[in-house]
Amino acid sequence: MSSPPENAKGIHRITSLPDGGLRELWSSIVIEKRTKDQLLSQAIVNFTVRSKVARTVLPLHGTILLVGQPGTGKTSLAKGLAAETAAVFDKGKFRLLEVDPHALGSAMMGKTQKAVSDLFSQTIAESALTGPTIVLLDEVETLAADRSKLSLQANPVDVHRATDAVLVQLDALAETHHNLLFIATSNFPQAVDSAFTSRCDLVLEIPMPGAAACEQILRECLNGLAQTYPSIADLATGPRFNAVVDEVVGLDGRAIRKTVAAALTMRKEVAIAPAQLKITDLLDAAKAAKAARTDKGGAK
Repeated sequence: MSSPPENAKGIHRITSLPDGGLRELWSSIVIEKRTKDQLLSQAIVNFTVRSKVARTVLPLHGTILLVGQPGTGKTSLAKGLAAETAAVFDKGKFRLLEVDPHALGSAMMGKTQKAVSDLFSQTIAESALTGPTIVLLDEVETLAADRSKLSLQANPVDVHRATDAVLVQLDALAETHHNLLFIATSNFPQAVDSAFTSRCDLVLEIPMPGAAACEQILRECLNGLAQTYPSIADLATGPRFNAVVDEVVGLDGRAIRKTVAAALTMRKEVAIAPAQLKITDLLDAAKAAKAARTDKGGAK
């Protein structure tokens, strides 16, 4: 992992792939196996087929879009996907570029459009020239806002031009760089321009975890904590564990893990000595998390 060069405005981080830590992220996201398999296969096809088949036959753009509610693991899944894809091919030749869309914004007319164009046509294109490159476009609605829902009076024309620039550059790079894959994420797919969505080879919704997934996330979290505090492992096999699972159903994966962290704060003695964590602490934390979500309108 390395910092981007000073002239790579808009790039938050550059990582050589495959990366063990990112592959662990891939494993930590609990979704259906067939969904993961489809996602990985789509990424692999980008590097095995695009350079050999004309776009008039298969109009592949080299873009995947992950959508879903906050906390479902889209960004972690995207990073993990990059590492898993690289692991299929020659090691050490892939790179992951993480784009910081907020760094591209500018209050000065025309500057955002130029920054976007430079990012794609120079920084990203130059990386693709040196080897297979995967680009993470997190919160892509920031870069490719739905122009049909923007008012030129309420929104600077620069926002419209930035979306235009993204689309133009995606088309250009799809023609010239077949070893390039974009993985985009969005919490608000309705805010993403339809022209961007139409260019995606796969649009995949990452769902909220079901009951079985909630149980797996909670169990893995407790077992992970038990690596430091062994007695906590007993909570995942105790008779009231299922009661905690029932309470966390309806929460996203991130919220479930935060619930376990919150359980450590239910009593001061547990905060001092986490091995004293009890199932009642987990239940109290889960009920508080569910109540907070209901208050915010996140649960019915």
